[in-house]
Amino acid sequence: MSEKPTRPRHLRGPIAAPATSARCRAKHGPAHRQNRHKSHHQAAQAQKNGAAPPALRRMRVLAADDNRTNRLVFGKMVQEADIDLHYAEDGATAIAAFQQHQPDLIFMDISMPGIDGKEATAQIRALPGGTIPIIAMTAHAMQGDREQILAAGLDDYLTKPIRKADVLAHTAQNQPANTPPPLPSATPP
Repeated sequence: MSEKPTRPRHLRGPIAAPATSARCRAKHGPAHRQNRHKSHHQAAQAQKNGAAPPALRRMRVLAADDNRTNRLVFGKMVQEADIDLHYAEDGATAIAAFQQHQPDLIFMDISMPGIDGKEATAQIRALPGGTIPIIAMTAHAMQGDREQILAAGLDDYLTKPIRKADVLAHTAQNQPANTPPPLPSATPP
């Protein structure tokens, strides 16, 4: 497992957030977005009143993919985001990285040797804090694949080749309240 923090950069254009999956809406509900916005609003109010704002940390993202080239491409896609990016090359390493780094968001390849993405997701879900968003990255695009992947506990689904705009949109959409926006043009919902 290797880790590579990315550096903040300015985006050249706005990123549109994808529609939230029904599973994510059911799990987090509208209060999740309101609480994130409320926290950012409270931080702004604290600064106005002269009080110290709550400490912010960078968003932590884990990308699990057995293909080294795919990991490199993923890193290039998110290099403009102000995030701490960690990599895992298989399901077992993804589980260990989840426990070590406590990511806020995971992008999980489905077809990996040993423990695949579905099984890794199931094991992460059983761990404390395992309710974080996990987005599938897969070449499986046959009818029924999406439903099977979502039924396995993943929150959403990206087909390969993945698009930079989709990755950045999921990253911005899943920003925790105690982190600054991962994208310079992103504002809290």
